[in-house]
Amino acid sequence: MTAHLIKITMRNNFTFLKAFFSPFVRPKIKLYIGKTAIGTPYFFPRKWIESKDSQNFLIPIPKKIGVDFVDLGWKTKWKATDYRFEWNPVWSFVFFGYQIAVTFTPVESEHYWAAWLYYTRNTDKSKSTKERLIDCMNNFSLTYTSYPSEKEIDYYKYILKNKWKNSMTE
Repeated sequence: MTAHLIKITMRNNFTFLKAFFSPFVRPKIKLYIGKTAIGTPYFFPRKWIESKDSQNFLIPIPKKIGVDFVDLGWKTKWKATDYRFEWNPVWSFVFFGYQIAVTFTPVESEHYWAAWLYYTRNTDKSKSTKERLIDCMNNFSLTYTSYPSEKEIDYYKYILKNKWKNSMTE
């Protein structure tokens, strides 16, 4: 049973690593070493213990020693393909008030992860990478208008590897 839970945790908390082998630019790896300061995701690393007053009530306390693997944070908004970015993946190790954290942060995180999710979850994997990217770009637009200049910005040109960015303009 424990081996099965570890396998599920590993599979669920490391799916974002596929981005490194996709047509999307590789996320940057940011290393933090210092006093505990990186949330996992919303709060500093903590554990829940039973309250001394009531056994049905849990209270959070900071972890003294612990490891957290936090997967990419995302949700859908209005429909199954309306992806919204919430937080970057982070691996954290805390030890008596100090922390080593590795955060995987791409350029334009909000647009990057939403498009990557659409590409990996909603494009036909039997098609070529180029066909999948065309499908992604047509059905998951990242073109926005900046005001007051009314300049259009297509974020795909920032989040795709040069090879794929150039092949889309051919």
